[in-house]
Amino acid sequence: MESQTFGKDERVRKRQDYLRIYEQGVRSYSERFTIIMCRNQSGIRRLGMTVSKKAGNSVQRNRIKRLLREFFRLNKARLPASQDIIIIAKKGILPLSYQDVRRELESSLINRADE
Repeated sequence: MESQTFGKDERVRKRQDYLRIYEQGVRSYSERFTIIMCRNQSGIRRLGMTVSKKAGNSVQRNRIKRLLREFFRLNKARLPASQDIIIIAKKGILPLSYQDVRRELESSLINRADE
């Protein structure tokens, strides 16, 4: 069974990586999120997040990021391998529960990976 942690090696952390993913990645759109996926050479699934100030104050933005990290942590085994995934939160997405995030990202990420 794969570990359910979310370590540093599973995060997109460098600006250079974000720019490469923005440029080369394939975009998909849902009601609350824009998702950009790009193949990587490391063989590891990595998650990056962007939540602008238009999404709310710092408390609200941090809550969105916590929900996204939790979804990734619990579902990373179901996501495609060797992928960098950036999730961009759209403005005005609050209030948001974990179930809302799970439902929307499962339909966007996991169901797309199964095709």
